[in-house]
Amino acid sequence: MAAAGLAGLAGLFAVYKPAGVAWGRVRDAVETRLLRELNAAPGRAPRQRVRFLPTPAPGGGGAVELVAARVPVLADHPLVRGPRFKKLKIGAGHRLDVKASGVFVLGVGHGNKLLTDLYNCHLTKVYIVGGLFGKATDDFSDTGNLVEKTTFDHITREKLERILAVIQGTNQKALLMYSNIDMKTQEAYELAVKGLIRPMGKSPPIITAVRCLQFALPEFQLEIHCLHETQQYLRKMVHEIGLELKSSAVCTQVRRIRDGVFTVDDALPRTQWNLQSIQEAIQNCQLKVETELEKTLGHGESSPVHQLGGDTAEHALQERH
Repeated sequence: MAAAGLAGLAGLFAVYKPAGVAWGRVRDAVETRLLRELNAAPGRAPRQRVRFLPTPAPGGGGAVELVAARVPVLADHPLVRGPRFKKLKIGAGHRLDVKASGVFVLGVGHGNKLLTDLYNCHLTKVYIVGGLFGKATDDFSDTGNLVEKTTFDHITREKLERILAVIQGTNQKALLMYSNIDMKTQEAYELAVKGLIRPMGKSPPIITAVRCLQFALPEFQLEIHCLHETQQYLRKMVHEIGLELKSSAVCTQVRRIRDGVFTVDDALPRTQWNLQSIQEAIQNCQLKVETELEKTLGHGESSPVHQLGGDTAEHALQERH
């Protein structure tokens, strides 16, 4: 039944957004597919009403009489009524630009409110970012207009990792500054160990961790954990890494593999953007979404830890990284 299908559409789920497609088109494609399946499901039977229909009289002779009969209400016929479901309210979580790919969280029904709650949790997102040494473009991507070419033979993995360590150290200080936590308390230390220290309000983009996954000149690949970022910010970061290494670099890939509690394993590929798969995804992710909201929203700015006046928590952060 269509009503049963709609009842299971309430919560959060993730899809995999391919590169080269706008996030709005992904959301619209999901909505269109869901509406098509909901409207194709058997609906309630048409209402019946009593009509007096002319019927030949038993005696013949051309006489007619009116006989009561139950007939369907034509206004309930699908061709008259039109599609039962015309719009679903599907909200989008942290967006991905056209060139980026990866985990894209959507909410339907009361999931739209959960999207707001997750946004207020300020959870870390994880990206795989690819780079190419030796050239610079006007938009920091490998598809932009070429600005210059440079040499890169002098770059080593050790030099790259030293730059990454400096970036992480600088951003760790920013993380502590924008978190507004008294770093000398035991509570702050426990939050740091659990990874709960993060800005609970607006802040510039912050890199919480970065490491080199692959290095084979001129190509390299990074894993970046961050908050409040944009994909263009990550491309610019690749460009600046090239400058720091006395060369240049462009970004070849930005792929989000984690958005808060949602990982790439939770993200439905395009072939599974259907009613049954989305209902199952909502059910599978429900518990971990509720757990994260309960754990995180209790440590907001109203928490006693954030209201206290940094070495202890800073030490815990260093242990995590």
